[in-house]
Amino acid sequence: MKAENFDYSALPADAFELTHNDTSAHVDRNFASQNYWKDALVRFLRNKGAIFGLIMIAIIIFFAAFGPAMTPYTYESQIIEQQNLAPRIPRLENLGIFDGSETMRLGEVELEVNGYESKGLDDVYYWFGSDTLGRDIFTRVWEGTRISLYIAIVAVIIDILFGLSYGLISGYFGGRLDSIMQRCAEILNSIPNLVIVTLMILVLSPGLGAIIVALMITGWIPMSRIARAQMLKLKEQEFVLASKTLGASPLRIIFKEIMPNIVGQIITQTMFSIPHAIFTEAFLAFVGLGIPAPMASLGTLISDAYKNFTTHPYMILSPLIVLAFLMLSFNLVADGLRDALDPKQKDM
Repeated sequence: MKAENFDYSALPADAFELTHNDTSAHVDRNFASQNYWKDALVRFLRNKGAIFGLIMIAIIIFFAAFGPAMTPYTYESQIIEQQNLAPRIPRLENLGIFDGSETMRLGEVELEVNGYESKGLDDVYYWFGSDTLGRDIFTRVWEGTRISLYIAIVAVIIDILFGLSYGLISGYFGGRLDSIMQRCAEILNSIPNLVIVTLMILVLSPGLGAIIVALMITGWIPMSRIARAQMLKLKEQEFVLASKTLGASPLRIIFKEIMPNIVGQIITQTMFSIPHAIFTEAFLAFVGLGIPAPMASLGTLISDAYKNFTTHPYMILSPLIVLAFLMLSFNLVADGLRDALDPKQKDM
């Protein structure tokens, strides 16, 4: 019998039964429990490079916080009788490494010397060695790391307070205001860093003030560009139109409606700006605008040790390695956050 000629009314009432005929909605619990931030965390934890960077940052922060207290020296204490001593570490010296010996080259002759033995310093240990003024490099390296981390915090504050606000306001209002604001940013960004540094040497004295000014001049521009691009993409969305219809002010729309939707891009760019700020400090220190003595930063330590690189290379190795790991770690974490918060960028 054909289906169109079949009399369904002749069937009994219990011939059919509804599937899932209950009051509860059947939802994929596994999928429903995964929100955006949980998915991002899972993707981030799968990134081995980002995890390595995060561990290295934690280790560096730990030593920056407690490293100077691990030795009996301070960052400014000078013992002239104990100057130019190579690294010496307890227990490891029994293995023939880090025993205070260093190879000195006099012309074509190489001579291995041990300053601890020649000066009778049997109970003295400098884990990273001592500099030309008899100061403990280990203590000064971790004091300098504190300065570098402080500069990183300053860079984050500048990015968020100025760069983010500048880009969001420029993109939201558009028109002539946007054109003027972008031309100003392009003019600042077109000035070579060498010119800026030269002018700062003439006007400012070395120190944190010069570093902060250098970051404030051009450090905020990458964040403003990303914020403006995201604003141009989102300001025509339906939820923005609904907020305008309800009478929301422009500032409320910018900072309450749109900014929460670009928090992933904000976090990523902020993490990328940290190693840039740390490198800026090292560069300024190398040209003479670093932290004044007796304070130390990684940049000033590298600049001072560079003068003795040919005779005592160990002086430059420890601050250089810490600076390299610090910048590498922040870049790895930033890459991991970018891939976790916006997986589509992997294919770009």
